[in-house]
Amino acid sequence: MDKKIVIIPTYNEKENIENIIRTTFSIFDTDILIIDDNSPDKTADIVKKMMNEFPDKLFIQERKGKLGLGTAYIHGFKWAFERNYDFIFEMDADFSHDPNDLKRLYDACIVQNADLAIGSRYCEGVNVLHWPMGRLLMSFYGSMYVRAILGIPVMDTTAGFKCYRASALKTVDFSKIHHIGYGFQIEMKFNMYKLKYKIVEVSIIFTDRRLGTSKMSSGIFKEAIFGVIGIKIRSWFKKWERV
Repeated sequence: MDKKIVIIPTYNEKENIENIIRTTFSIFDTDILIIDDNSPDKTADIVKKMMNEFPDKLFIQERKGKLGLGTAYIHGFKWAFERNYDFIFEMDADFSHDPNDLKRLYDACIVQNADLAIGSRYCEGVNVLHWPMGRLLMSFYGSMYVRAILGIPVMDTTAGFKCYRASALKTVDFSKIHHIGYGFQIEMKFNMYKLKYKIVEVSIIFTDRRLGTSKMSSGIFKEAIFGVIGIKIRSWFKKWERV
């Protein structure tokens, strides 16, 4: 039986965290690791109380402050490596990623032998609900831009709903990952592509959060997109080897 873990970074997600944990456990056989960046709304306290109900299934790592999405995931990856998980998922806490799709991502790794399965908003048209048109256009055309610059054969280059085969993820040199914000998602996909791992996109319907406050802003997104040029330039001088 494969060991699976879903990593969920949190910052002020008290409205969503209990529901996303209960829903995920009810429909998918997995463990869950919460990486909380000292949420002022006491998200961590809710998780710690629930850990008594889900012993050896629900875990939390608390950090001192907002240290960035990328560093949260890398912290979670290393934690999972130490505990010999076979498949490692990334998922948001706000239900923009449907927990029902976790099995579809896992199946893409098992049936299609993917090393990275991506929950994609754009591989079969545009499947996004309740986003303002400006944000949707920024995201869609931003992904086109990333594909043009980096040459990644991925339609949704900024997607954050993913399943990694741990044996492949272990070979990425995290010390060479420069982005800690949303650009992290682009840089990780680029690394998996350059290391010649198999990437499969699974079409999902992405729904904007109903509760809590979005952490996305146009400034964060633009930083990620402009950072793509730096990723491309650094790639010219990097020897692409699995560590």
